[in-house]
Amino acid sequence: MANKQLFKIQPYRRVVQYGFLAVILLIGIFFTVFVKQLEMGKTPVVSRPPGVEGFLPISALISLKYWLYTGVFNLVHPSALVLILIIMATAIIVKKGFCSWVCPFGLLSEYLAKIHVKIFQKPRRLPSWLDYPLRSVKYLLLFFFIHAIFFQMDAAELKNFIYSPYNRVADIKMYKFFADMSGLTLGVLLILLILNILVRNFWCRYLCPYGAMLGAMSWLSVFKIHRNKQSCIDCEKCTKVCPANIKVHSAGAVFSDECHACLQCVDACPVKDTLYMSATVKRAKLPPFVVPVIIVMLFIGGSSLARVLGIWQNNIGIEEYKAHIRKINSPVYNHARGQTPDNEGGNRHTEKRNTLVPEGK
Repeated sequence: MANKQLFKIQPYRRVVQYGFLAVILLIGIFFTVFVKQLEMGKTPVVSRPPGVEGFLPISALISLKYWLYTGVFNLVHPSALVLILIIMATAIIVKKGFCSWVCPFGLLSEYLAKIHVKIFQKPRRLPSWLDYPLRSVKYLLLFFFIHAIFFQMDAAELKNFIYSPYNRVADIKMYKFFADMSGLTLGVLLILLILNILVRNFWCRYLCPYGAMLGAMSWLSVFKIHRNKQSCIDCEKCTKVCPANIKVHSAGAVFSDECHACLQCVDACPVKDTLYMSATVKRAKLPPFVVPVIIVMLFIGGSSLARVLGIWQNNIGIEEYKAHIRKINSPVYNHARGQTPDNEGGNRHTEKRNTLVPEGK
């Protein structure tokens, strides 16, 4: 009995998932109130929640290159850049832990997977000849964005996009995309929903470019799942519960880009200390409860530091938001046209090059 795995991390993982979901829902509620009151011409009674920028990955990647290229941490959507840096940090430390501990789409996929099992009695998997090509799709999508941003856009183009009217209200445009959903958008979402029920984790495994980025970075992860071959009894329970279809039972260390660090395999293992997360096979073992602590502290610590440095809240004032919202349906807001706020009647911004502090500091 003493040799059995007693502590189970999954109930705590669910608590962390629900905690992040609650935060995201609150952000959504506050941002909805913020936008609705702007549309009515009122001064919003709530502040715009910076966390909404977590849903602007393209703006975040452009801001990242602009920061690396010029040293300027722009304040149009600063928390988008802060959040993507935090998410990247999670991948460098604990694989794709963001996907299984934080991401609301990851949580939704898990519940859709339960429906899948109820329909088919046991998990159905695509054959390898189809699975591998499909898994490359999310990397092709990621390559498209990385190539377009990091290899084709120069400093001037990056700046023009960042300060364009389109990008300055990208958060509101994103909100309106879902709030005023077209029939086509609804149809696509329903198809994705059905595909996620028919094929477990279809979106995460085959289409999510965010997951592709984290998967690629997770190859550099400090901590990985390791298996003690001497104490392993080859029961294969770890492989059976793995949502990413990784053959954990035959791996010395799990290097797979699909590993979400969900630790379901660790919980399923009946032999204590046979599966564990560590830096090497024998060194720097990470107790399961430390994984959520690392992830939560990265988000709390990173956002708190950003607040101290003045790179969490954007510098777009309420009056400018009101001016934008009145004409947000005009063509200039449909895409970035290379126009800065100066020639669109917005606020003038001073750019400081070759500095690691945010603009205006």
